[in-house]
This record gives sequence, C-alpha cells and structure tokens, in this order.
Amino acid sequence: MPRRASPRATTGAVPWRCCLRTASVRRPRFIDPFQPAEVRRLVGEFGSPLVILDCERVRVQFRKLRKALPGVDLHYALKPMPHPAVVQTVIEQGGYLDLATSGEVHLVQRLGVAPDRCIHTHPIKREQDIANALAFGVRLFVADNPDEVRKFARLSGEAELLLRVSFRAPGAVCDLSRKLGCDPEDVLPLARLAAGLGIGVRGLTFHVGSQTADATKHVEALTASAKLIAAARRERLGVLDTLDIGGGFPIDYAQPVQDIGRFCAPLRVAVAKLPTRVRVIAEPGRYIVGPSAIGVASVMGRARREGHWWYYLDDGLYGSYSGQLFDHARYPVEPLRDGEERLPSVLAGPTCDSIDVIAENLMLPPLKPGDLIVGRAMGAYTWASASEFNFFPKATVVAVNLRPGDTGSIAPWPP
Repeated sequence: MPRRASPRATTGAVPWRCCLRTASVRRPRFIDPFQPAEVRRLVGEFGSPLVILDCERVRVQFRKLRKALPGVDLHYALKPMPHPAVVQTVIEQGGYLDLATSGEVHLVQRLGVAPDRCIHTHPIKREQDIANALAFGVRLFVADNPDEVRKFARLSGEAELLLRVSFRAPGAVCDLSRKLGCDPEDVLPLARLAAGLGIGVRGLTFHVGSQTADATKHVEALTASAKLIAAARRERLGVLDTLDIGGGFPIDYAQPVQDIGRFCAPLRVAVAKLPTRVRVIAEPGRYIVGPSAIGVASVMGRARREGHWWYYLDDGLYGSYSGQLFDHARYPVEPLRDGEERLPSVLAGPTCDSIDVIAENLMLPPLKPGDLIVGRAMGAYTWASASEFNFFPKATVVAVNLRPGDTGSIAPWPP
C-alpha cells in the first residue's frame, strides 16, 4: 500500500497557515484533482488514504446556490467539513459562516474571520460555549426552549436570538426537526418570555432536514414562519427581521437528485412573498462541500471468500466512509485500474470489526495491493465524522486550487 508521506517534508506542498500567503504558493497552474493521473500523483506525494478537496469546486457550488437563491445570504455550515480551505474560500466568495460549537468558533477566529460574518446556531449550548462565541464577537444565537432562552437573561444587549421552529419532513434522509426545534404553537410564548427578560428576538430559524426530494417542506416551513413573524410583530415581541431557512439542499450520490435551480424555484417564489424588511439566510453545508471532494483509498490486501473477491482498503466505515453509517449516504466508488474482466467483489475497511464493509456485490476488475479506489462526492460528513479506531489514522485532507489566482497551490491538513 502507498506509504503515507510526511506532509511537512513533502516538497512543493506548503503548511496550511503559509498557504494563505500568496508568496508561499506554487506557480499558478490549474489542477483537476479528480483525474486519475492527478489522483495517483497526489497519492504518491502524500500517501493514502486521502480526501482531495478541490476549492475550485467549492467556488462553483457556492455560486450555483447563490444564483438559485438570489438575495439569500449563504452561511456555510462548518459541520460537514470544518476545513480552513473551505472557510477561506467561502469568505472570499462573499459568504458567511454558521457555527455550532466552540471548536468551530476557535477555528474561524484563528483564521482571522470577522465575527460579524458568523452566527451561532446550536439550540443547546453550555454557558462556556456562549461565552466563547461572545468573546469572539458573535452576537446572534439560536434557542428553542425556555431553559435555553433564560441562559441569555444576563446578556441583554450583548446577544440576540433566533427561535428555532420544528417542521417535520418524513421524506428527508436526515430529519433534523425531531431532536431540535420548538413546536410552532410554542413560538409566541417563547418570544414573550424572551421579551420579558429583555432579550432581543431577531427572528426565526428552521431546518426541515437533508437530502429531501423536493422543496415542498421548505416552502411549507417558510410560509408558516412568515405567519409567525407577522404575529410576533403585531405583539411587538422583537425586531423579527431575520428568517433562517436552514440547509439540506440535496446533492447527487449514487442516485441523482434535482438540479439546484429547479429545486429552489418554489423557494424563490415563497421568499418573494415574505413580509418587508425580512433578511433571509440559509445554512448550506453538504451542497457546498459534498461534490467538492473525493476519497482515495488503497488496497491493503485481498481474499477470496464464497466466490467473491474481498478487497481490504486503508479507509472504511470508521474513517472517511463514516457517512454511510451516520449520514445514510452511498458514495459512488470506482477503481482507478481498468480492465475488461469484471468479477463480483466486496470492498471492506481496514479494521477488525465485521461491520466495516463499504460495499458488496460490486463488479470490479481484478485488483491487487496498492491499487486505488476512488469515492465520489465525499466532501460532507466523511472526514469530519471519521475516527481513529484500531489506531488507523484518519485520511489526510489535501486542498488544491486554494485561490482563484493561485490555483496550483496544494496544502495538506493537518499540516
């Protein structure tokens, strides 16, 4: 299997912090990191497993969503890929950030992001999480229950709230409204509580779930939220000039989905009907980074079992393919080795756990140790949710095309 190179000793690559300085990057040259020759070159330079993150594709995804939702401020949610290169690229594109933990706050603070480009959207926070975000300069937070609202009672004038509403979407692959959010009928009582404590209510937020087939539930939630905002305004319960419509915009995995322009068409109509003076924001995560990265694993060994070839990779369900467990994703996988003969095959991860099987009943050409397997659309909830079970290290993230003017730059992370 390819030996993992030491990123610090690799010639031509730059440590992460240095890659933000123009003088440190390579001679401008566009890299298409998803081409087989480039994949092999990067594996030869950095070893495997890798997650190859293409910042040019991040730019493309951001622009496509911005075009599909004109006038909506896009706050990239760090959760699916909290990588400095993505943060930097989104900010350079004029985007904003959605933070949910103190770790994310510390990351963007170290990168020099202006705090007024960030909101903190976790509805349940420790006192220290609130303090860390306030110390950084974040002023807009989210709450969904009376106990959480009361945490801000002593912070009147320092922080404002969005109240998170639960709108269930049974058709979503990941339903985010069961665990978080208040029922719509509880919004006004919650706003009254906040107003009584002197806490500014800036607006509402919701997240109907991820990978929905269409925007029906988004539109229903947006329409219901508009009515709640109007009712709260009538009672003068706060400024209520912001509506956060969440994320969950779908991407292609093994199965294709609607084009983002078509998906967002009914959302555009619903946004246009909102009351005046309402700023609309969204929290895309998966849509921005999912298609922007591939996973590359190497065959460690093979065995013939029950008429199938089993190929054991140096990445698996405890690593970058963790999204198959936690995110219900199915990544298109393919070998870089060509061959006319195709045999029934199984791809397994490196650990001793029998659950660590990536895919079965694949028709693959005969593979040998050192051959490479590529997983597509592996930018979201892959490396971010990976572990180092059995002491198998997480994949190295290699970011390429870091800046539009320095597209040949490469940076491994962690450095």
